[in-house]
Amino acid sequence: MTRRAAILGTGSSLPRTRVTNAELAQRVETSDEWIVERTGIHTRYIAAEDETTASLATDASVRAIEAAGLTPQDIDLIVLATATPDQTFPSSATKVQAALGIVDCVSFDVAAVCSGFLYAVSVAESMIRAGSATNALVIGSETFSRILDWDDRTTCVLFGDGAGAIVLGPAEDGRGVLATRLHADGRYNDLLYVDGGPSTTGTVGKLRMRGQEVFKHAVGKLAGVLSEVLGLAGLEPKDVDWVVPHQANARILDATARKLGLPAEKVVVTVDQHANTSAASVPLALDAAVRDGRIKSGDIVVLEAMGGGFTWGASVLRY
Repeated sequence: MTRRAAILGTGSSLPRTRVTNAELAQRVETSDEWIVERTGIHTRYIAAEDETTASLATDASVRAIEAAGLTPQDIDLIVLATATPDQTFPSSATKVQAALGIVDCVSFDVAAVCSGFLYAVSVAESMIRAGSATNALVIGSETFSRILDWDDRTTCVLFGDGAGAIVLGPAEDGRGVLATRLHADGRYNDLLYVDGGPSTTGTVGKLRMRGQEVFKHAVGKLAGVLSEVLGLAGLEPKDVDWVVPHQANARILDATARKLGLPAEKVVVTVDQHANTSAASVPLALDAAVRDGRIKSGDIVVLEAMGGGFTWGASVLRY
């Protein structure tokens, strides 16, 4: 009998420094009203020099492992989704592994930008089902502030730093991942990308985005993959207890929910608090909803995201 992979625990971590829209307006030509009206964002967190993608990921992982009732030595797989690794190599996952005191486990990064956490969940869940892993630490962690152009007010106001993590493990009680669907289409590279890299410019580069075009694609693609994954699981929108979406923009979240006929109260929204944290946003929102009691054991939960590439995907699970 094929075993499912269920979420055993969640955790998250945000940098020490919280930046409000008003504080950002002292640095960039913008205003609280302009940002809130267009994005729903009120605050974001910016990493200090001593805070990195790996250090934030480690803090979130400690909390997730504790919530799962496990120890780091119980983890035999680490998959870390990020577009902002500490180094070109080795992977930030191996830095988390070392920081947790794990001497040997499979550890690697996944790069799918804002969809990265969904890609990472799919990889880890597949390895658990196949029997090649037992307890997997799946992380989304970003320090996007390092790749922002702070002179571009159309992008720098949208993003923040943070990390979220879950522990996936085998379950035989009906809980676990029911279906996942992932997509990518590289033809849209120029709508959302970073203008640098080791093999092209030899630099890290800065984020570039054509926001209106990304918005239009996001609503259609996210609504489409949500319908697709629910169909694979034999479910309908009315069966869903919670949607935990990528926290990119409040308007995208609202438009996607309306397109599917989902009530707004079923959508977990945290973008107002920490802005767009790319691969970290889904696990950050998930941890918030688990810890405040909204998401309970047995709930049908849908995770979804879209990011540069374009990449997009969704996963439906029984929590």
